Amino acid sequence: MDIDLITNVLYAMVRTGTPLLIVALGELICEKSGVLNLGQEGMMLMGAVVGFIVTLTTGSLALGFFVAILAGILMSLIFGFITMELSANQVATGLALTIFGTGLSAFIGAGYVGKPVEGLDPIYIPVLTDLPIIGRMLFGQDLIVYLSFALFGGVYWFINHSRPGLILKAVGENPHSANAIGLPVFKTRYLAIVFGGAMAGLAGGYLSLAYTPLWVENMSAGRGWIALALVVFASWKAERVLLGAWLFGLASILHLVFQGLGFSVSPNLLAILPYLATILVLVVLSSNQSRNRLVAPVSLGKPFYAKS
Repeated sequence: MDIDLITNVLYAMVRTGTPLLIVALGELICEKSGVLNLGQEGMMLMGAVVGFIVTLTTGSLALGFFVAILAGILMSLIFGFITMELSANQVATGLALTIFGTGLSAFIGAGYVGKPVEGLDPIYIPVLTDLPIIGRMLFGQDLIVYLSFALFGGVYWFINHSRPGLILKAVGENPHSANAIGLPVFKTRYLAIVFGGAMAGLAGGYLSLAYTPLWVENMSAGRGWIALALVVFASWKAERVLLGAWLFGLASILHLVFQGLGFSVSPNLLAILPYLATILVLVVLSSNQSRNRLVAPVSLGKPFYAKS
C-alpha cells in the first residue's frame, strides 16, 4: 500500500466519521445528564432534509446548516417535553421520535430526491496540508470537519475541566441528590437534550449538504443508531468517541479500499462492515455488565420526579 493510498484512506476516514462524531458528541452530553434519547436517527434525517431544501431554495449553505440545527433542536424539544414534563418512557419516546422523523423527512423531501446542491469546498491550511500522511487528513478538510475538531475539544474540556460539566455529571449520577443541594436538574437535562438535538441536526445537514450534497430518503443509513452504540463503546468518554467515530468511518470505506487494491470481494458484503462492527461491539460490551454499570451514568434512562 503506497503512501498516496494511505493518505487518501485517512482523509476519507475522517470525513466519513465526521457525522458520527458530531451526533455521538451530542448523545454523549445527553446521556451524561441521565437522559437516553434514541431519536438520533429521526433528528438527523429532519436536519438533512430541511437543511437541503433551504439551501436548494436560497442557495445559502450557511442558512441551510442553521436551519438543519434548528430542526434538530425542535425535534429534541418534542422529546424533552414528552419525557421531562409528561414523564413518558425515554426509550419508547426516542423510538417514536425516530419513526416520526423518518416518515416526516421522507414526506417533506419527496419532491427533492436526487437534486444536487453545491457542497462545501475543502479549506487547505498552508504548510500543514503538505505534511506527509496526516496533512490532508487533518488540514485539508471542509469547514464542518474542522468544526467537529473544535466540538470535540469543547466537549472534552466541558466534561472534564468545567464546573457546568461537574453539574452535568452530578445530575446524571444522582438527580435527587443534585436537586437536594440546589442544582438545576430539569434545566441541565433540557440543555443537554437541546445540545444533542442541535448536534444531530448538524450531522444530518452535513450528510445532505457536504458529504453527499443531495437528498435521498433515509440517507442517514443507520448512523444515528451507530452513534448510540459508539457512546457505549467509548465508555462515555469524549476521547474514545473521537477514536470510535474514526474507526467506524474506516470500516465504512473499507469496501472502496479493497476494490482499489484489486481484491475480488463482493462490495455489498464489505459495505455491511460498519453495521457488523456495531453488533460485535454491543455483544462484547453486553458480556461485561458489571463494567458497564461502573462507567455508565447511574440514572441513565430513569425519569426524575422533583419532590415538593
